[in-house]
Amino acid sequence: MTRMLILTRHAKSSWGDLSLDDHDRPLNKRGRKSAPAIAAWLRANNWLPDEVLSSTSARTHETWDLMKLRAEKVSFHRTLYHADPEDILHELSGATGKTVLLLGHNPGIGAFANRIVRQKPDHPRFLDYPTCATTVIRFDTTDWAKVRWKSGAVQGFVIPRELLG
Repeated sequence: MTRMLILTRHAKSSWGDLSLDDHDRPLNKRGRKSAPAIAAWLRANNWLPDEVLSSTSARTHETWDLMKLRAEKVSFHRTLYHADPEDILHELSGATGKTVLLLGHNPGIGAFANRIVRQKPDHPRFLDYPTCATTVIRFDTTDWAKVRWKSGAVQGFVIPRELLG
């Protein structure tokens, strides 16, 4: 039995209103196109979450909403807002779904992606993990609490620019 992790950085956010706190920044026009494109890629590959763990920020909420995917369990965690890799692993360890979509922020989510996989995908943007970058990772376990660094096998990696042309 396996578990699948869909690791997604929030879509591109707006810097238009400088009076907004970072936590409250919405997506920009490009971000509002990227989230549905990533969701379509996930659907096309039949990688659909049954659980979502997300940061509480406005841009992660909006990314999830625009993906228009369904999950049995959706939860928002303040600890995932600008979380470091250890905090992300801790939040993931409490998951119960078979396929978990985790929505977060850089630099933590990119660092987490680099540490959690056995072999990095041969992609020039994996290391910097741009907005809405998404990695699908398989783990040979039935218990998220047993996931360790360098234990995941990459099933797919994409950035929105590849999908939108």
